[in-house]
Amino acid sequence: MSRTPEWTAEAAERLREVPFFVRPAVRKRIESLAGEEGLAQIDGSFYERARARFGQR
Repeated sequence: MSRTPEWTAEAAERLREVPFFVRPAVRKRIESLAGEEGLAQIDGSFYERARARFGQR
């Protein structure tokens, strides 16, 4: 069973900028991408790369 990656304060703050009604989906997608890359932690840099990867609008 895979662990859910931890979020740094910086990444969590950026996630709070996402509208509340899509935030759970964005969070799940970013955590999934982190899991694919074997990351234990989501930082601001990874957050930005992940958002760009799935086409932030």
